Amino acid sequence: MNALLTDPTEFASLLQRFFAERLLQQKNASPRTIAAYRDTFRLLFGYAERERGTPPAKLALNDFDSTLALDFLTYLETERHNTVRSRNARLAAVRAFAHYVALQCPPALQLMQQILAIPMKRFEKPLLGFLSRDEVQALLAAPDTTTWCGLRDRMMLTLLYNSGARVSEMIGIRVADVTLATTSSVRLHGKGRKQRTVPLWKETAAEIRRWLAYADLRAEHPLVPTRKGLPMTRTNVAERLALAVSEATERCPQLQGRRISPHTLRHTTAMHLLQAGVDLTVIALWLGHESPVTTHGYVEADLAMKERALATIAPPGAKRQRYRPTDAVLKFLESL
Repeated sequence: MNALLTDPTEFASLLQRFFAERLLQQKNASPRTIAAYRDTFRLLFGYAERERGTPPAKLALNDFDSTLALDFLTYLETERHNTVRSRNARLAAVRAFAHYVALQCPPALQLMQQILAIPMKRFEKPLLGFLSRDEVQALLAAPDTTTWCGLRDRMMLTLLYNSGARVSEMIGIRVADVTLATTSSVRLHGKGRKQRTVPLWKETAAEIRRWLAYADLRAEHPLVPTRKGLPMTRTNVAERLALAVSEATERCPQLQGRRISPHTLRHTTAMHLLQAGVDLTVIALWLGHESPVTTHGYVEADLAMKERALATIAPPGAKRQRYRPTDAVLKFLESL
């Protein structure tokens, strides 16, 4: 067997170069991508040490094989109860490293080919969940605006609904990203370093002005901070939303038992834009989708739109209704 495959220093060197050179220098990957890859290997190393008794410092290329990868993916789903989406994301990180190793270390090519052959797992895509306008109104009215946290939460939820921002985009907003003028807007830093600007309703702009005047934040500060002035985390946002949902349930009982996440508000924004007649391409730009095809799922989820479409078609064998112009139409035709 080739000595490179059993040498732990070779594996460690390749992994270091993968992060420092491949991801940072060559691909200029975003901090979020690097953090996701880092967490994947942290979990993988912990699993290998616990199940195989091999500490990270002693791992060699010969240990990094398809069997380890498959067992690790099974562990993620069965013991950590990760979703298939999360499992596929971890596999993407493992495969990216395997592809790099195949290029840099030819003796390990066969091992890496076996890892690269592991397929992404298919999964069911449930219909998108969203809130009605009454439910959104109850949710936005839930936070107690006489407190620091309540005032922040009211502004945060209003901005989430207005912008349709992802949680990562929301917690990344700085005060300088908000423009409060005749036409107010917020600049969002989306996936893949893509930026977009979303207009703000007057009500949203008023909530932001009220919050900024109360919190006395500077341009470089996060717009949605914690008590310590740090940007909120995904968990923080989810917890505050859950609290608001709990409070809103008292005045809006249909929220009881619903699983509402920050992404539900993003879906809600898209659905309400669609129901208002906004074109799919505009909604795709609003949400930061790369392709309008991604936005087609909202059409699938809107039963009311399907019912209206169905009403325009007569069922088989049914007698078609003859068009009868209204009195207003007749008067208009007579005036021509």
